[in-house]
Amino acid sequence: MDVQPDKQNIDKLFSNTTYYIDFYQRQYKWTDEPVKRLLDDVFYKFNEEYKKHKDSSIELDQIISKYSWYYLNTYVTNHVEGKIYIVDGQQRLTTLTLILIKLKHLAKDLNSQLEGWISNKIVGLSGYKTDFWMNHELHKNSMKGLFDGDELDKIDTSSGLTAQNMVANFSVVSSRLHNELKDLHRFESFVFYFMHRLVLINLNVEQTDVPMVFEVINDRGVKLKPYEILKGKLLGQITKEELDNLNLNDLWESQVTKINAFKEDEIDQFFIYYLKAKFADTIGEGRRYDKDYHRVIFSENKLKLDHNPKEVKDFLQNNFEYYTNLYSKVLKYYKDDSLNNGYAHVYYNGLTEMDMQFLLILSSCILNDPQEDDKIKKIAFEVDRLFSLLQLQRSYGSNAFAVAIYKLSAAIREKDIHEIRPEFDKTLLELLSDARGVPANSPLSYGFFKETGIELDKRFKRYFFARIEKFIADNTKLQVKHSLYDLVQNTGHVNGFHIEHILADNEENLKLFDEDEEKFKSERNRLGGLLLLKGKDNISSNNETYKNKLKSYANTLYWNETLREDSYKSKLDFTDMINKYSLNFRHLDTFGQAELEERHRLLYDMVKYIWE
Repeated sequence: MDVQPDKQNIDKLFSNTTYYIDFYQRQYKWTDEPVKRLLDDVFYKFNEEYKKHKDSSIELDQIISKYSWYYLNTYVTNHVEGKIYIVDGQQRLTTLTLILIKLKHLAKDLNSQLEGWISNKIVGLSGYKTDFWMNHELHKNSMKGLFDGDELDKIDTSSGLTAQNMVANFSVVSSRLHNELKDLHRFESFVFYFMHRLVLINLNVEQTDVPMVFEVINDRGVKLKPYEILKGKLLGQITKEELDNLNLNDLWESQVTKINAFKEDEIDQFFIYYLKAKFADTIGEGRRYDKDYHRVIFSENKLKLDHNPKEVKDFLQNNFEYYTNLYSKVLKYYKDDSLNNGYAHVYYNGLTEMDMQFLLILSSCILNDPQEDDKIKKIAFEVDRLFSLLQLQRSYGSNAFAVAIYKLSAAIREKDIHEIRPEFDKTLLELLSDARGVPANSPLSYGFFKETGIELDKRFKRYFFARIEKFIADNTKLQVKHSLYDLVQNTGHVNGFHIEHILADNEENLKLFDEDEEKFKSERNRLGGLLLLKGKDNISSNNETYKNKLKSYANTLYWNETLREDSYKSKLDFTDMINKYSLNFRHLDTFGQAELEERHRLLYDMVKYIWE
């Protein structure tokens, strides 16, 4: 690699070179913290030197030669077709430009003769046109607004994050310099110091070396994300002419922006799921992609992207575009709680944090899959069914489940939709058998369900009763009274939902179980003895008798209200549901062992229909 170091001060750096922002470079992402740190460093050194020399009688530009120089770090460039591109350092150089813009405004305010010099360090002639030396081509309106001294809140930042951060950071720079440089002598001393004594090292590298350099050098204070490094290593293999003609940089940015709109840096999670979906058959193989997946892509070279521009172009225009669109689509339904879009189970899995649906959907879909929509719906349902039936039969173990998911991913990888349910059923029976220590012949068994309750995670219990509520509402042509999100996720003291024991822990109820305290505590925690109640209702009914509890269940949730006699009067839709599914709904004036068992079996019967 041919690296050409060149020591420069600010005066030389911004004199006759237009710097273009390479496609490797992310947007201007510095926040106020690294900007303040840079200003602190510069002023700390300047203030020390100014104290020593401020009273000197010789010419100011000669005094500055006595100031110690200060090293500002390195920036990396490469020359392509007559243009100089910033490979690394645009965060720092952009911030230096913001400082220069503020110095220009101060020079005018203080009637300094240095205004023209400073201005020439910001903009200059590049061929026939006047341009900013730091050439943020997409954000020139914002830079011009700053240069012209427009009010910050009126500057156009619609071009994106770079413009927004430039304006925000200019406010930080402006405030600091205004406070530090109040008189002409101090101001002009700082300008000479800033121009002549701040030193950077320019490293110019050949085009073929850029991806490697970009990977190992990070901008000051902001560590590169894996996808940012991956972008450089992929696009760095393609000529700039092809990048422009094929719009590959725009393709990359649009897909990344689409996914990151859901969550910052979510694109990294996409790549992790994608690589696992296509190449990991076991959980051990999957762990390889959890951290530096961008390195593994090239070390394994399963995608054939190492020193292979043809495959890189094909990957970006096909697999990358299709699977990021697919991932974005699933994310949309994952966040959507309307539940009427046909993709309800994608959302349900979000409520239980069953994010492995992303892995399995990416695994099953082929490029431009004609079964895409059906596979999304099918796999989301099967993931929810697998997780829920394991939980409800006391057979869920997080480690065993994770191991099984990777095997399942390999089994359904790019398979037809009709092969998906048999693989899920196979996995379910294997996990049930292993957990219970006896062969499981059916996806759902009352023997496995009978004691379920106390060991369940609180969130899953809320989720279970939320699904029961949804089942009743859907089959009686009613709207759920509260969103599933509130039922599952909202646990606040006042408005949150909490598990309610129908049988309060008191002597009266203990007698119903023949004073057998162990049996009583075990039975009252079964699902048949539980409800969901809102915070205040839950507190108020905490230790009441069953007769009084029935009163507090009025106007709460449908499942709670089915204990009450008035829930069955003139409710034709409710009667139709009972008949359609042969469900043993009836009001209960008393509640003991038999009634608890009856309610538990009723839940079991609904489980069969909810999760087939």
